[in-house]
Amino acid sequence: MQAKIVSIVGLVGFPLVRAGDNLARIIVETAKKNSVSIDNGDIVTVAQKVVSKAEGRIFQLKDVKPSERAKEIAKITSKDPRLVELVLREAKRIVKISPEILIVENESGLICINAGIDKSNVSGEDSYALLPKNSDESAKRIRSEIMKLTGSRVTVVICDTYSRPFRRGQVEFAIGIAGINPFKDYRGQKDLFDYVLKVKNVAIVDEIASAAELVMGQGKEAMPVVIIKNLTRTELSEDFSIENLSISREEDLFKETL
Repeated sequence: MQAKIVSIVGLVGFPLVRAGDNLARIIVETAKKNSVSIDNGDIVTVAQKVVSKAEGRIFQLKDVKPSERAKEIAKITSKDPRLVELVLREAKRIVKISPEILIVENESGLICINAGIDKSNVSGEDSYALLPKNSDESAKRIRSEIMKLTGSRVTVVICDTYSRPFRRGQVEFAIGIAGINPFKDYRGQKDLFDYVLKVKNVAIVDEIASAAELVMGQGKEAMPVVIIKNLTRTELSEDFSIENLSISREEDLFKETL
C-alpha cells in the first residue's frame, strides 16, 4: 500500500512582471532557478494579476473619462466614476447595482464584483488591474510556450479571488484554462456501497485554483505561479473553455436573490 501524494510547488523569487513580458519564459526560467522540473501532466497555475500585467491590462484612473452612465452609477454605489467607467467597459450586462456593491457579467460569462478590477499588488495609487481580455486565450498562449520551452505536455489554469454566496471570505476560482477538462464527473459511477451517483460533477479546476492559493497567498508572498504535480484525477482535453463552468440564468438558483 502506498500513500497518495499531490505536490503544490510555489516558485519563489518570481520577478515583477511588466507589460510585454514573456510570462511563459519567466515561469520556465524561475522554475529552473528553484530546481523544479516542469514535467508531463503538471498543472501550471498562474495568478490573474501577473497575466494582466504582462498583457498591459493596467489602467490609471487619471486617464479614464467617465460617461454620464458611469457618473449616475457612481452616485448610487459611492464609487469613483472613473472606476465605474472601467467596470462598464468590461461588462456584458449589469447584474446588481446597490449602495454596497456593483456586480456585472463580463464577456467571458464571469459574474464579478467590479468586473474583477482590482488594486491589490498593483504599483501606483491611481493604477488598477483589469482581468485579461480573454483568459482562455491567455492560458493557451502560456501553455503553448511552456510546452515549446520544456517539451513537456502541461495544462494551465489562471486563477483569481472570488466571494461566494452565503459564505464569508473568499477563495480562488479558475478564470481561464488550457488543456484540461474543468470537471471530474462522477455521475453514473457507484460509491462505496454501490449507490449510483447522480449529481457529483466536481469543478476540479476551481479546486486546483484554491489548492494553489494555499501556497500563493494574497499579500506580500510574491509567488504568483504554482506547479501542481501528481494530480491524477484530472483529464487532459482541448475541448473545454472556462465558459463551460458558467450556468444559464434559467439554471441559476440564486437569480431571484440579486
